[in-house]
Amino acid sequence: GMSQRLGTTLTEQTRSTHENLSKLQERLAVIDAAQGNIQDLAKDVIGLQAILSNKQTRGAFGQARMEALIADALPSGTYQLQPTLSNGFRPDCTIKMPNNAPVLVIDAKFPLEAWNALKADESPEAKRAATQQFRRDMEVHIRDVSEKYLIPGETQDTAFIFVPSESIFADIHQHFEFLVQRAHRSRVVIVSPSLLMLSIQVIQSVLKDQRMREQAHLIQGEVALLMDDVRRLDERTRKLQTHFGQAQRDVEMMLTSSEKVLARGDKIESLDFSTTTKEIPHSEVEHMRRIADARAGAAKLRVVDDE
Repeated sequence: GMSQRLGTTLTEQTRSTHENLSKLQERLAVIDAAQGNIQDLAKDVIGLQAILSNKQTRGAFGQARMEALIADALPSGTYQLQPTLSNGFRPDCTIKMPNNAPVLVIDAKFPLEAWNALKADESPEAKRAATQQFRRDMEVHIRDVSEKYLIPGETQDTAFIFVPSESIFADIHQHFEFLVQRAHRSRVVIVSPSLLMLSIQVIQSVLKDQRMREQAHLIQGEVALLMDDVRRLDERTRKLQTHFGQAQRDVEMMLTSSEKVLARGDKIESLDFSTTTKEIPHSEVEHMRRIADARAGAAKLRVVDDE
């Protein structure tokens, strides 16, 4: 019996151990999948860091975000990407303005190396050096945009520098107010994604108003043609009213004549021809002839009116 119980116990322990190992294997598989996701995320973060650490790839990253914002808000024919100006320089984007006004230039490059060094957890001396470097980089970038992209008669007297981050934009306005003032004096405006979207919406409203004004003369021409048709309709209605009035007067004259004829007939009917034959006076015969002529004339007028 002890051997039987021992065998049963070993069998149960073996089955329990097998089940626990199966569950442990499933959990290890889940952990392996999570580790794989973490590794993929780490690769993406490293790739993003590589993008933001390289000037060209960083510029492409900022330009891609700017292009996405502009493409969502404006029609394809109202902006150009990487156009060439008359001085040979190529801004990231230009937006056409209404009334054939000069285009608006948007630059998507932003000096991020000094900004990353400024936000790194380093010594105060390193932060001071990073602050000075960021200030110099921004001043140089503002000067380049002002000198390269502000062309009288070809571009607007104000250009945009696009910052692809709301937090960086807020930090610049909070801790580097002198850079913002420097940009304003150079006729350059630093914009975040939300401010760029707001500016594009304003430009879109202005373009819509311009298109409506361009179509206003067509609408006025159609209204003038409509008024001419209404005037002709009024004239023809008045003529028809005149014909109806004349026809009514003719009918009234016919009724008057018919009443006279009936009255003459009553008089003739009341005469007694049994004893004495009385000749109809010549005046009455003439009057009856005039009545017949009037009725014939009224019939002719009615035929003319019907035609």
